[in-house]
Amino acid sequence: MDRDIANNWTVRMLAGEQSEVFYTKRFLHKDGHVVWVEVSRSLARDEASKPQYFINSVRDITEERSLLAQLSHQALHDPLTGLANRIMFEDRLTQALARASRENKRLAVLLIDLDEFKDINDTFGHQVGDDLLAEVARRLKQATRAGDTLCRFGGDEFLYLSEGLTNHSEAETIAERLLSVFDEPFIIGEESLSQAASIGIATCQGGKGFVELLRDADTALSDAKRQGKNRYTVFRPEMHDQVSNRIGLVQELRRSFDSDKILMHYQPIVDLATSQTVGVEALMRWNHPEHGWVPPYVFIPLAEQSKLIFDLGSFALHQAVSEAASWRHLDQREEQPYVTVNLSPRQFHDPDLLSKIKEVLEANEFAPGRLVLEITEGVAFVDIDSATRVASRLRQLGVSLAIDDFGTGYSSLSYFTLLRPSILKIDQSFVNRAHDSANGERLLEAIITIGNSLDAIVVAEGIETTTQLEMLRGLGYNFGQGYLFSPAVPSADLVGMLESAPISCGVSPPPPPHVATIPIDYRLASSAARKAKRSL
Repeated sequence: MDRDIANNWTVRMLAGEQSEVFYTKRFLHKDGHVVWVEVSRSLARDEASKPQYFINSVRDITEERSLLAQLSHQALHDPLTGLANRIMFEDRLTQALARASRENKRLAVLLIDLDEFKDINDTFGHQVGDDLLAEVARRLKQATRAGDTLCRFGGDEFLYLSEGLTNHSEAETIAERLLSVFDEPFIIGEESLSQAASIGIATCQGGKGFVELLRDADTALSDAKRQGKNRYTVFRPEMHDQVSNRIGLVQELRRSFDSDKILMHYQPIVDLATSQTVGVEALMRWNHPEHGWVPPYVFIPLAEQSKLIFDLGSFALHQAVSEAASWRHLDQREEQPYVTVNLSPRQFHDPDLLSKIKEVLEANEFAPGRLVLEITEGVAFVDIDSATRVASRLRQLGVSLAIDDFGTGYSSLSYFTLLRPSILKIDQSFVNRAHDSANGERLLEAIITIGNSLDAIVVAEGIETTTQLEMLRGLGYNFGQGYLFSPAVPSADLVGMLESAPISCGVSPPPPPHVATIPIDYRLASSAARKAKRSL
């Protein structure tokens, strides 16, 4: 640590402007390896508040930093193909857009989607499908120009970023080269598989953002699919009819909200040792009059682009707390289950959030300790100072924080130390991949170690089989949720579960509730929505 900085902190503490400081230092061990420590320093005063001496506490965090390094790599790379993932791609694209604006150069985003890939999985199984995706990624990487970025966006989609272009034709040349990798069959085990792809191209010279460019590329991709697949299409402004459809969907969502078609369902969070329900996650559902149950990955992204997200968020908070308050009369256990409510970054940084929470708690005579607010790691990156202040005020109120999808975004131990979440929720992708390799289980073990070091409860999401359950128990996980126990259910159904606890879990998970199949022009025409659908 810089000596001037240390002296400045010392002066501030002596002046009473600061009571405690935290910082990290790097040391070189005599045997050559690096040791990282976390140092805390506080000032002891006598009864007259005169400074007496400093108290220093040093903690070895070398192992924690090593574990976080593993998580950081996992957060930026796709585990199946080794390619960049969406997070890294978005960061590279943001930088490329800034350069394009400064240098007046054109860039292109190409969205690559495998044609009829579902048939491969259905015919040959998911292992062959995964092997095919890995081989597709290898060929695409060989066709990637130096300086360009190739990303697996999820499922059977890839993203390609190319900078320094002078016209549309250069982007089309790249698309032709990428499509050529599909000319020869793919040899997967004993199978020779023919696989084609379609590509949507969006170009710009700056002035657009990640979401807008991706939307344009996806709209062009949809056009290529409609033309017969195995081809590419360049986005044209007249394709914005898709945008009109999206605006129409927002209006339908608003009308449905006003007509009580938005409801809350609840998925139990259980003690893995006893299958006792310890909490529930509140999840929103849209009962569309024509399409039936519309899942949140379709309409929540729409709401987040408008002020409707605040109305939906307020409804979710009031409804979840109100219904959870009614369960206390039915569940005779001494300890009532807590309820978690998801907040978007916009909601979390809403200046009226604290007053809204106080109002709903008082109106329902609901104990603050039974309410948990779920946020993603990205909330901290919107404004870390604001996030820290909000988190501190929530703790003072008695409301807990949970970090959702832990490990899938930019992880920083310092951010978690500041936010001090009570719960870390492990994304289901970690559970699903645990049996793919020895590293899968080791990573889960590393995550539980980090959770314990932060004094946080760790909840594993997406548990679907008894094999996964036993593995998690063996690794020291105490809590989880997933279809093995129950899908998200209406409040009335959950009451029955609470009365007949513990939940019995079978060998096979119960089927998820039926959700609507939304036509392409109706469902945002968004790659992000498609990826979220596959992750449920």
